[in-house]
Amino acid sequence: ATRLAFLEREIPIATVHGLLLLKLYALPSLYRQGDFARVSIYENDIAALLYAYKTDTDKLLAELAQYVSASDLASLREIVADIGQRIRRFRETQDGPSYSTDE
Repeated sequence: ATRLAFLEREIPIATVHGLLLLKLYALPSLYRQGDFARVSIYENDIAALLYAYKTDTDKLLAELAQYVSASDLASLREIVADIGQRIRRFRETQDGPSYSTDE
């Protein structure tokens, strides 16, 4: 874990990379359990992190490869690719009108 100085203490904090690893690692098990609510939350967390932070997903998946089965890794690759496509589509639509709260 990364450590951050806060109020004269060193506090361990999670990195974006670490959060993504944890969320991706948990997904196959959540799918097998049929826990749709948690699958949805985890996939949304992954999407939000990938949208907000430039991340090397190939590196993430390569790191996970040593801890998950080949079939789980294939599923994770599909999920990450799908999220990547949704992010690209969303960014393409951002050229449209923007709304301001200043009035």
